[in-house]
Amino acid sequence: MQIKTIEPIALSLPMRKPVIMAGEEVRRADNVLVRIEGDNGVIGWGEAAAAPVMTGDTLESIVSAVHHLSAVLRGRDAADIDGALAAMEARMYGNHGAKAAIEIALHDLTGRAAGKPVHALLGEKKRSRMPLLGVIGGGDHDGDLRDAQTKKADGFTAYKIKVGIDTPENDAARTREICKVLGAGMLISADANQGYSTGQALSYVRAVKGSGLDFFEQPVAADDLAGMAAVAAATDIAIGSDEGIHSLEDIKRHHERKAARGVSLKAIKLGGIRALTEAGRLCDRLGMRVNISCKTGESSVACAAALHVACVIPDIAWGLTLTHTGLAEDVAVHPVPAGKGHAESLDRPGLGINVDEDRVHRHRVPIPSRNVA
Repeated sequence: MQIKTIEPIALSLPMRKPVIMAGEEVRRADNVLVRIEGDNGVIGWGEAAAAPVMTGDTLESIVSAVHHLSAVLRGRDAADIDGALAAMEARMYGNHGAKAAIEIALHDLTGRAAGKPVHALLGEKKRSRMPLLGVIGGGDHDGDLRDAQTKKADGFTAYKIKVGIDTPENDAARTREICKVLGAGMLISADANQGYSTGQALSYVRAVKGSGLDFFEQPVAADDLAGMAAVAAATDIAIGSDEGIHSLEDIKRHHERKAARGVSLKAIKLGGIRALTEAGRLCDRLGMRVNISCKTGESSVACAAALHVACVIPDIAWGLTLTHTGLAEDVAVHPVPAGKGHAESLDRPGLGINVDEDRVHRHRVPIPSRNVA
C-alpha cells in the first residue's frame, strides 16, 4: 500500500469550559488533523495540537510543515514508518508536532490495512486498563473544589491540580483544600507549567508539605535545570518535568542532574508515538516515573494514540492524561471511552476510532498554503 494523499486540516474545537494554566488559557482547542489515504482507499488519521508555549507550533506552522513534508512521503510504502520518519528528518529539522501527526496517521493507516490495533505495531501489550489523570484547572477556587468532588465521585484515582496562576501561598492553600477533599489513597499532583521562579516554587513546596501531594510538575522554566534540581533537593515531593522534555537526551539530562524523578511525555514534543514509546522504555531503565499525556484539547485521535502507547510501555505510575473529555464536541463518531476514571485498551484495527468528516468540516479553519514540490 502506497501513500496516495496527505492532507493537513486545521480545526478550532469548542471546550466545555476554559482550562486556565500559567502562561496560557485554553478557551478553544486549536488542532491539526492529518488525513492520509493509501492507494487502496484506506484512510488513516493523526493529530497534533498547536502549542506555542510548549513546542512553538501554531496552526499555520503545522499545516505548512505537513505540506512541506508530504513531498517526500507521497508514493512511499505506508508500512515503512521508520523510513518515513527518516525521510521527514532529512527534509525538515524539528517541527515535532507535524511529524507526530503524520506518524500517528501512518500507524492508523497501517493498522487498519493489516487488521491490527496500533499498540500491536508498537510492542507487546502490558495492560488493558489504565488510570486517567483528571485535570483540575478552571482558575476558580470553588469551581476547582467542586470539580475535585465530581471527579472523585466519578471514580478517578489520579489528579493534576493546575498551579502557578496565583501567588504560591494562594495556590498552596487551594492545593491543600483539594487534597483534603480527595482524601487518602489517591495519586495527586500539581503542575505549575513553568509559572514559578525557583524561590516561588520553594515557597509552594514548603507550604504543601504533608498535604498528600505526590508529585509536582514543571515548577520552573523548562530550560532551568538548576532551578528544577534546587526544588527537587528541597522537598520529599517528587519533581516531574513536562515542558523540559523534547528528546531522549532531555530525559537523561534531568536524571543526571537530579532535576526530576519523572516526566510527562507527549507525542507532539517527541515527534510521534514511536519516540513516545522509546522514551517510556528509557524512563523505566532509569527508574523514572512516567505520565503519558495529551495536550489540553486534543481530540480522540491524539488521545487514542496516547492510549495505545500507555498499553505497551513498562510503567505508567503517574497515569494517563486524555484531554478529549474537555471538548464540547469531539471529531470522533464515538469518542475514546473514559468512564469511571479509567480507560480500556482499544483493540480494533488502527487507532480504533472513526472520524466524523462532517464534524471535521464544521470546525475547519481555512489556512492558506502554497504548493511544495
